[in-house]
Amino acid sequence: MSLLEVQDLVKWFPVRRGFLQRVTNYVRAVDGVSFSIEEGETFGLVGESGGGKTTVGRSILRLEEPTSGRVIFDGTDITALDRAGLRKIRPKMQIVFQDPYSSLNPRLTVEEIIGEAAEFHGIARGSARREMVFDLLSRVGLDASCAQRHPHEFSGGQRQRIGIARALALKPRLVICDEPVSALDMSVQSQILNLFKQVQREFGVTYLFIAHALNVVKHVSDRVGVMYLGRLVEVAPAGDLYRQPAHPYTKALISAIPVPNPRRRRERIILEGDIPSPIDPPPGCRFHTRCWLAGKECKVTDPPLSEIAPGHYAACLRIPRQGR
Repeated sequence: MSLLEVQDLVKWFPVRRGFLQRVTNYVRAVDGVSFSIEEGETFGLVGESGGGKTTVGRSILRLEEPTSGRVIFDGTDITALDRAGLRKIRPKMQIVFQDPYSSLNPRLTVEEIIGEAAEFHGIARGSARREMVFDLLSRVGLDASCAQRHPHEFSGGQRQRIGIARALALKPRLVICDEPVSALDMSVQSQILNLFKQVQREFGVTYLFIAHALNVVKHVSDRVGVMYLGRLVEVAPAGDLYRQPAHPYTKALISAIPVPNPRRRRERIILEGDIPSPIDPPPGCRFHTRCWLAGKECKVTDPPLSEIAPGHYAACLRIPRQGR
């Protein structure tokens, strides 16, 4: 049984205009996304900025209320819970935010930042809370003396470590990592990625790892989902996705990954045009306006996510399916 199941998740944001602020249209940020994550697994979610990745993560936690669809966590439908039910289940589902500078309250000490939620939920108070904070700081590579300092006294990498410690304070089973290294220097990114792996080994947490860089997701994910304009276009085990990408959009993303060896050359696929507006997505396949393989049927038929190999799914009319 999967720890998390996302079923046909939809999140539309209303567009309001005029003096009366009437709803004239909707931004279709997430438009029918389905996937599952096994316990102890890391599921990577990648794509260009504006593709809906962060909205998926926030909708799972109901930081954004889904327009429709279901989110089932450990057998419980999150979308059907009232405020009291959400309060009980939220300690099991935590998030590490993208920006380590704005995600920490500058007025609180590190001890207060990490221990606040634990005290609120009755997990630890007083000296027990302090010991818990010291232990978490040690586990994320920070000294206990950091507990009485404020966020402005730390570097970006150190702040993100504090954010990870805060997420672990409630002993969650699922942690959503919303582009947790994109605001950090390259030299720090690898340290934080290794820390995520170490935390997973020690605590057994399950990750939804959101990023726009496939080379980042490659090193931490067991499976990867590729999003484009609010839809999943490909889902596969990480190794299969990088060795044999099937969807044209995935191929273009992988071709853009820098090659560290200057003697090796990779054929770069340049996508023409910008990503279409999520207010008015194109009919048929949403990628057909930028796809070099698109035919007439792609402009009319919206392809479903279908299995093309064991455990490998893609939404493209140009890819042979199993059994054909």
